[in-house]
Amino acid sequence: MTIPEFAILGHPNEGKSSVLSTLAEDDSVRVSPFPGETTECRSFPVIIDGREVLRFTDTPGFQNPARVLSEMKRRSGAGENPLAEFRRFAATVPELHDDYELLGPLERGAGIIYVVDGSRPVRGVDRAEMEILRLTGKPRMAIINCKENTEEFLEEWKMEFRKNFNSNRVFNAHRATYAERILLLEALKSIDQDWQKPLSQVVAAFRKDWAARNAATVDIIAGLLTDCLSLQLSENIASERDAEKCREKLLATYSETLARKEKIAHERIRGLFKHNIFHYELPPHSVLHAELFDERTWQLLGMTKKQVMIAGGLGGAAIGAGLEMATFGHGLGLFTAVGTLAGALGALFGGESFSGKAHVMGIPLGGERVQVGPAKSIDMLFVLLNRSLLYYRHTINWAHGRRDYNKAGQAMLTAEAEQGFTGRWSAGNIKICHDFFKTVGSRSGADDKEAARFRELLTGTLQEISESE
Repeated sequence: MTIPEFAILGHPNEGKSSVLSTLAEDDSVRVSPFPGETTECRSFPVIIDGREVLRFTDTPGFQNPARVLSEMKRRSGAGENPLAEFRRFAATVPELHDDYELLGPLERGAGIIYVVDGSRPVRGVDRAEMEILRLTGKPRMAIINCKENTEEFLEEWKMEFRKNFNSNRVFNAHRATYAERILLLEALKSIDQDWQKPLSQVVAAFRKDWAARNAATVDIIAGLLTDCLSLQLSENIASERDAEKCREKLLATYSETLARKEKIAHERIRGLFKHNIFHYELPPHSVLHAELFDERTWQLLGMTKKQVMIAGGLGGAAIGAGLEMATFGHGLGLFTAVGTLAGALGALFGGESFSGKAHVMGIPLGGERVQVGPAKSIDMLFVLLNRSLLYYRHTINWAHGRRDYNKAGQAMLTAEAEQGFTGRWSAGNIKICHDFFKTVGSRSGADDKEAARFRELLTGTLQEISESE
């Protein structure tokens, strides 16, 4: 199969390289605020399963569109190929170097993706560029990439594009989600009938590859939960006088170990989505900036009151209980829904004697051998799970064309999203989590059937997050 190629064309500093970087998922593309940085064409292949399925080519910006248009019109008579004739002429004219270079991919058969900054009005030079591309006779799509947060000129651009292009789309290269990238690729299929079959195969390959990445993400998250929920640390003590110091030491180690495991898992998720060169930063307001055992984390990402009641009715797992654990001399808190001290003690300990059997976050502490873990509160599962889902959402929606967040222009995440993805889960989904939690905590480890149901729930959740625009 001939590999489809699209040349990314447009005026200098209109966002061409950002669009290419986002579409190709390649953050090695040079993106500069200064016009004229690209002087030679450079192709970026899209590799799936070791095979190139699509190619995007970065090009210099138009430098002399009025002269190029004039020269091409002179060569557009019957039987002539104005594109080839112009390039033959321009090859010997130094001042036309960039214009000669940018049209090269079109002469070898590439389709056109024309990028404009839709936050400014249409100018005469833009109309000249559009007419040049029309004269090439190549399949072409126009992309409106608004560099500023304004839609004042969108209709004006769309009207011009309808005259000269097979298709046009609004596409913000700095904020495009996976769903928006797929929609753009789907739209490319319609710009020329001859391209429909190969591009359908490309889109199918993209979807299959994304499903494989999601499956790998499920493996990572399920592994993280299993490791963290089953984590157990212990140490012998010589006397009760040593117990408090030992508990504090074990809790600190426990917290550090969980944080390290979580960080490694999140970095592996990041790697699946090809954020390898530029440092990915979370939005400054994200709850993920809080520590795992920070009060805000447990308030936002733990179970809802209704879910606490559902899980409590299922039995077999302690439920978190709004108890400030400084009572035990520890600076950690358990921040969820019951709220009274009596309710907290009942939920944490199930009516058992406090002495020698104290728990922190449902984690048993006690005896002459002080032990921390494994977790007995299912709330730990929900906090870790929601943090991973939030990280996944941030990662897949971090466009590769971005290099840093514009704090003033970055849309704030909705309160619903920041409060976790499990907040609206049904009783059936809570039971799946409950059963998985119980099997992870058992000596035999996670049951295959319960683990499979939990993984299926995770797979559907990741797909739902992926498809939200």
